[in-house]
Amino acid sequence: MQTNEPDPLPISALQHLKFCPRQCAFIHLERLWVENRLTAEGRELHDAAHEAGAESRGDLRIARALPLRSHALGLQGVADIVEFHREPDGRWRPFPVEYKRGKPKPDSSDAVQLCAQALCLEEMLKIAVPEGALFYGRTHRRLAVVVDEALRAETRRLAAELHALIAARRTPPPVYAERCHQCSFYEICKPQAVTHSTSAYVARLVESQI
Repeated sequence: MQTNEPDPLPISALQHLKFCPRQCAFIHLERLWVENRLTAEGRELHDAAHEAGAESRGDLRIARALPLRSHALGLQGVADIVEFHREPDGRWRPFPVEYKRGKPKPDSSDAVQLCAQALCLEEMLKIAVPEGALFYGRTHRRLAVVVDEALRAETRRLAAELHALIAARRTPPPVYAERCHQCSFYEICKPQAVTHSTSAYVARLVESQI
């Protein structure tokens, strides 16, 4: 049976899109990947989180590498860890935990990725997921994340923008920022060179019309 539902996109693409639409297009549209020390450390941290297997201790159950899917958002992925906490009424409430290699970021890119996992769990299990946590490898601490309406709205908006970006099949032009130096695509993207040359071209074009 055929449907008009688009193929699901990776949950991780939301974090890429929030960080930089051009990086997101490199990875999820052009199918490029460039490894550097930061990406390698992040991959190792995720692998370690997935390897331990399931656990059960009293009122806590822990699932690792749990597949996730949301038809509403058109997203799929794998949760690093989902804790299930037994509530007084006997139900098991999911609590997603996403692992990150560095330290808390000044923007909401990591929180959006976690929120998408929570929305997937809500759709799959038909139970509210009001919070989760981000575990950062550099600080070795969890950062609690409340899955409130503002974060949910941002996550849904980014999911729609992600589908639009992929459907357009066009890689956005670069916009240089200090964060570009942390990106593994820096040498391929060359944001400073391209941005400056584009600005110079536009300036010459404007001058020629005066």
